[in-house]
Amino acid sequence: MHGHRARSTRRTAPRAVALGTGGLILAALLPATAAQAGSGGGCAHRVNNTYDKLLDCVTLEGVRDHQEALQKIADNSTDPYYPGSRAAGTDGYTQSVDYVATTLREAGYQVTLDPVEVDYAFPAVLTQLTPVAADYETAAFSGSGSARVEGPVTPVDINLEGDRASTSGCETADFAGLDLNGDSDIALVQRGTCTFGLKAQNAQDAGFEAVVVFNQGNAPDRLDLFIGDATSLDLEGTQPTDLTIPVVGASFDQGVALAAPGSTAVVEARIEQRTDHSVIAELPGRNPDNVVMAGAHLDSVPEGPGINDDGSGTAALLETAQMMARSKPVNTLRFAFWAGEELGLIGSTDYVEGLSQTERDRIALYMNYDMIGSPNYVFMVYDADESSFPAPDGLTIPAGSTAIEDVYESYYTLVGEPYDDTAFDGRSDYQAFIEADIPAGGLFTGAEEVKTEQQAAIWGGTAGEQFDPCYHLACDTAENVDLHALDVNSDLVAFAMLTFAYSTETVNGVPGRPVPGKPVVLPAPAGPEGTFVTTDGGAAGPRAAA
Repeated sequence: MHGHRARSTRRTAPRAVALGTGGLILAALLPATAAQAGSGGGCAHRVNNTYDKLLDCVTLEGVRDHQEALQKIADNSTDPYYPGSRAAGTDGYTQSVDYVATTLREAGYQVTLDPVEVDYAFPAVLTQLTPVAADYETAAFSGSGSARVEGPVTPVDINLEGDRASTSGCETADFAGLDLNGDSDIALVQRGTCTFGLKAQNAQDAGFEAVVVFNQGNAPDRLDLFIGDATSLDLEGTQPTDLTIPVVGASFDQGVALAAPGSTAVVEARIEQRTDHSVIAELPGRNPDNVVMAGAHLDSVPEGPGINDDGSGTAALLETAQMMARSKPVNTLRFAFWAGEELGLIGSTDYVEGLSQTERDRIALYMNYDMIGSPNYVFMVYDADESSFPAPDGLTIPAGSTAIEDVYESYYTLVGEPYDDTAFDGRSDYQAFIEADIPAGGLFTGAEEVKTEQQAAIWGGTAGEQFDPCYHLACDTAENVDLHALDVNSDLVAFAMLTFAYSTETVNGVPGRPVPGKPVVLPAPAGPEGTFVTTDGGAAGPRAAA
């Protein structure tokens, strides 16, 4: 239960944000309360083409119904290795696809199931044989190859003392002169500095048959077992690995044990390729050549049902789509529910790479919703204008993205909710879109980052705890949500979709027209709270880098 939420004392004079075709939205809007909500029966059948109508119909109750449906799907999963999840390759994911696709077809959308190949990882094995005998909890990294390897463990440039600073495995020189057994060598590399994919690829190129990546041990949050993404050699994800050897994870203490002289071990990862589907739903508008797109990922991690990550974005987007089915938009609307995000943005990447340049040019913008109801939340917006976070080296933020950020920030200001920036770094399903130079934006309420005292004073919640204490765990259930955060963000998802359904002129210069009904004035953004000046506030996504 959250305490009192302190409101920002910073105020700016109201200034309208241009959202229509040369016109300004002119009157105030507040989200509908539960008492005002009219979704009981009539909402799905009326033309919700005004802000008042749509936000009256997009309700917290409706969003929660979708989350409960996803929870039930996870509960009923019969996967022998990952029960209780909706992970890629499981029947829980297949049933999630069926639920979303059926819901959207019944609402009247043109639904396409976009196939994509995913790796289903059977439970991995990490067993130390000498000088101690122990079975260690582990799992395979995304991008791991399949094999069973039994042999000597060779530490590679590790640092177990002092600050434990580590560049282990980042350079080919780290592997020079190591004594290899020939056909059963296991490289032990430490987390730190470069991508996991580069460490593993260097080990494979040096002749190792398996890799164990253990946690760095330099901070409290770098002690336990962790599992990362080994699909990329570089931080930008533009250089894929070519791994055929197994790559598994270990805790720092396990790494210390495995680094002992004379250590031998068994490493096993078994990967099976399966076909999953992303769900793509389209509502034709008057302009077929200007597509407004929004997405959320549909898969969970194997450890749990993923009802915040990303059942929150999925549920809010699905509720919005249902209530906009009869909205008769100016621009064509496209809703996407992605496969394989947790395995390395597989569904969204495959989708964008499969589009022709002409098809890419039709997409005016993409909005991403990955974790928008975290129980110890901070309201965050992707920082397209780089006011808090410079874009990573090599990443160019597409022109027009700032206009999307402005709509989100002005809405938070309108309804009296303080907000902050989160890094525009491509660490979720918008990555492929920005690489294709498609303007993008999104919302985020936090994952494994720890809330500060300053943030607790602004947004409530508990300082010293993660924004989502159940991030990537079995406890990410339907109870793992802050209802206030989910309610506010669900309204904002709907508000932004309706805004751009009528005009994307501020984003890409394509004229539209004002949203029908009573116009709305959006004040100038109040500005981010600035609580991430010295703290990583990066958006959720695969952990490719150390």
